[in-house]
Amino acid sequence: MIGYVVRRLLGLVPVLLASATIVWFVMFVLPGDPARLIAGGQSADPDVLASIRAEWGLDLPAPVQYLRFLGRLLCGDLGTSYVQKRPVAVILAGHLPASLVLAAAAATLAIVAGVALGCLAALYRGRLPDLLVLLLALLGTSTPVFWLGLMLMLLFRGALGWLPATGYGMEGAVIPFTAIRLPEWEHLVLPAVTLSMVSIGVIARMARAGLIEAGAADYLRAAAARGVGTLQAFLRHALMNALIPVVTVAAIDFAAMLGGAVATEYVFAWPGLGKAIVRAIALKDLPLVEGGVLFLTVVFVLVNLAVDLLYVWLDPRIHFGASPAAA
Repeated sequence: MIGYVVRRLLGLVPVLLASATIVWFVMFVLPGDPARLIAGGQSADPDVLASIRAEWGLDLPAPVQYLRFLGRLLCGDLGTSYVQKRPVAVILAGHLPASLVLAAAAATLAIVAGVALGCLAALYRGRLPDLLVLLLALLGTSTPVFWLGLMLMLLFRGALGWLPATGYGMEGAVIPFTAIRLPEWEHLVLPAVTLSMVSIGVIARMARAGLIEAGAADYLRAAAARGVGTLQAFLRHALMNALIPVVTVAAIDFAAMLGGAVATEYVFAWPGLGKAIVRAIALKDLPLVEGGVLFLTVVFVLVNLAVDLLYVWLDPRIHFGASPAAA
């Protein structure tokens, strides 16, 4: 397994290089002058602009700029934001806790609700509960996130007045020995529910399909012959085998939630990574965009690696590095 992990980590290098190259090229060809952005406006003095380009290396040929960018990456330097004049790593670290909290809450809700609904649908296959779960899953996967967020805001804030509409909250608890402040739970509910709806629908359908397939396996009939109850056999044996595709979807969704929850973060004014990266794209803040994309790429690859390793625990029949004859 160690060899497999090393190979996967080495495979991260070309992925990062390709991601960095694509994003750098796209941002480089976009219209706009970063020097004017740094100078603070379109009417900056030409001498000032020339000085800024020389200071930031923007007057160099494109291949030289690209190679300098790669050189900084090799040294672990993500650069300095054109707009905020701060290191990109510091900016990403400041936005990461908010995205982690939101993604963790949404992923937990999606797994619990999705698996529960999938179990319910599989147990009552072809009957009313099954049809209702399938309908809910279809609505969850097809409803636009921004529209759902607005509707929840109108209902729970506008009509009922139960929950705040936007923001992170100013009185959340601080994690001991850190400066990380957690959101107030009232502010977390609506964004987490909105962000989890698509995943709930997908996980419910996958759990249902996996449980139905596992329900016809020989080991369930053997368990029944040993006197194991139907519900116990269903949950203890079938559910464990049906969790493998669910774990894959849940893990990938969690990684996507870290940076892909742009619509949710904008609707609820959530100070996360997705909102920061989109704002940097609009301002052509190349170092921040590059750093954010590279960070999310690393997250995706590491999450996929963690899922592959988790397969061994969920299904002991899976072995990494085994030859086909040994398997």
